[in-house]
Amino acid sequence: MKIKKIPQRKCVGCNEMKDKKCLVRVVRSPEGEINIDFTGKKNGRGVYLCPNRECVEKARKEKRLEKALEKPIGDEIYEKLLEIKNYGEQ
Repeated sequence: MKIKKIPQRKCVGCNEMKDKKCLVRVVRSPEGEINIDFTGKKNGRGVYLCPNRECVEKARKEKRLEKALEKPIGDEIYEKLLEIKNYGEQ
């Protein structure tokens, strides 16, 4: 049997490679809108974050999402990221 490859992506918070399914994707659409992509298939430039508060706070403090997406990120995106069920206590 052939072993199936598991896609890996780098978290912009901790800079560690992790399974794509374990990360949350933030995407900038071709129209310039910033959204959280739960499907992982939306069209546009994507950035991945680990599901923990430390990575979100580090990305926010060092403006890593803004640099990767080349667009200012509003506080509402960070608040949505912190409210996701998997975030918080780990």
